[in-house]
Amino acid sequence: MDIIEYADAEMMMMDLANRLAGELRQALTGGGRASLAVPGGTTPGPVFDSLCAVDMDWGRVDVMLTDERWVPEESERSNTRLLRQRLLVNHAARASYVPLYASADAPEERLDGLSQTVAATLPLSVVLLGMGADMHTASIFPGADRLAEALHGDAVLVAMRAPGAPEPRITLSAKVLRGAISRHIVITGAAKRKAIEAARHLSPEEAPVAAVLKGSIIHWAES
Repeated sequence: MDIIEYADAEMMMMDLANRLAGELRQALTGGGRASLAVPGGTTPGPVFDSLCAVDMDWGRVDVMLTDERWVPEESERSNTRLLRQRLLVNHAARASYVPLYASADAPEERLDGLSQTVAATLPLSVVLLGMGADMHTASIFPGADRLAEALHGDAVLVAMRAPGAPEPRITLSAKVLRGAISRHIVITGAAKRKAIEAARHLSPEEAPVAAVLKGSIIHWAES
């Protein structure tokens, strides 16, 4: 993995947005479609704010989340809600959104249909990931019920339940994430820098982010 250090988070987010935009433009040069997968949460919000303002052929871009909580879009816990507020606006409003949620009591009820839709966009052109303090990435959590399937299986999407996660999750598998043409991981703070360095020497079962470190570009700022 390569680590790029930035003087501050604001500079990092602006540079990262420019990199993602450049990679998407490159992916579009062949005349087909491009695909972008991004995390939820508050950390990537500034990246979305800059990226959505970039004027490119967003009509040929498929956008999806790397993972989603199994809650309706109206819920404050929905990552889709954040994406519609901060990324799928401005120029990027022309992009096609590929959902990881459909109305049902449990993700297993809709997993096949959602997986088929995602599979049509593969391989992903560009992936942006985050990492939790427990070294999870997307919703591939240490101790999750289908961790082995998410790390080592051939599935496109995996329904996950994990300790400390109040609702079921649905996540892109490690295989899909590793298959992306370009992959970035964004983190801030000394604790996460220490964690991602430690993950290099741990198994994916202990530190799921280890499954996608090879070939990833790590973007880090102290604060």
